[in-house]
Amino acid sequence: MSPRVVLVGAPGAGKSTVGRLLAGRLRVAFRDTDADVEATAGKPVGDIFVEDGEERFRELEAQAVRQALAEHDGVLSLGGGAVLAEATRELLAGHPVVYLEVGLSQAVQRVGLASARPLLVLNPRSQLKKLMDARRPIYEGLATLTVATDERDPDEVVEEIVKGIES
Repeated sequence: MSPRVVLVGAPGAGKSTVGRLLAGRLRVAFRDTDADVEATAGKPVGDIFVEDGEERFRELEAQAVRQALAEHDGVLSLGGGAVLAEATRELLAGHPVVYLEVGLSQAVQRVGLASARPLLVLNPRSQLKKLMDARRPIYEGLATLTVATDERDPDEVVEEIVKGIES
């Protein structure tokens, strides 16, 4: 069993929104590894970071990704930082990985500066830029397809993904 599509990208790229629409379009299930982590931990991602630390969150995240890649055959959305783990990058080899590319201004609008996202607590715009700059080469290296999401309706993004994975 293997996901039909794996979505990666920075916070605000639209992984959840596009993922749900894409799953509907492809008539498959949608799964989000952040939701899996929250279900395992019994608390929101932000609380895991605060109470247990980022290291524990990353352990749970890596476990969630490994499990989802092994048992999910629909659209899979990974948390933005899941690709930081080398083991996860190795597991993604051979899977159809779609990088949802987003610019800083769009990401800020979508995420919001008063976000509850734990890695964006102090100076969210600056933190988001650093995060995006550091992760962009990883996303690009994993991607079998890159789709820009700036100033685009999610349905347009889904259409481009469908064309890209079916060609």
